[in-house]
Amino acid sequence: MSTMASHEDASLIIKLYELRREERMRTARSWFVQSFHAKSMEEFLKLCPSGSAENASARQVVTYWEMAASFLNSGILNKELFYRNSMEMLLTYVRVEKVMNEMRVAYLNPFIYGELEKASLEMIEWLNTQSPGAFEAFKKRVGGA
Repeated sequence: MSTMASHEDASLIIKLYELRREERMRTARSWFVQSFHAKSMEEFLKLCPSGSAENASARQVVTYWEMAASFLNSGILNKELFYRNSMEMLLTYVRVEKVMNEMRVAYLNPFIYGELEKASLEMIEWLNTQSPGAFEAFKKRVGGA
């Protein structure tokens, strides 16, 4: 990661942050952090039945981070600047990681949350080079262990 962050990178991070402050998104994020602990597709469907507010909240949070991850993966946004400001993406990844593969099979879509997965795995690698063991400690703290 040798590319220096630009003012455009900073502006995009601020815009992403502003989107997270929107009222419905704040509600979705709060629910997700407190309640989303599905460890299987069966648990996911019980927790977030199709058409429910919980399903809408889960989709809103995960697709938001999928979008942000696509900015990283496509080179639109400076990765290191993002990594220093967006641990919530890793929390989201840790929470959906357990059901991601089952979702891909169930929905016949091998690309579901692929952007989030790719960006998160790279962020985990970066984080652990900055501070070995930091990711495992974070994962344990946010309920992913």
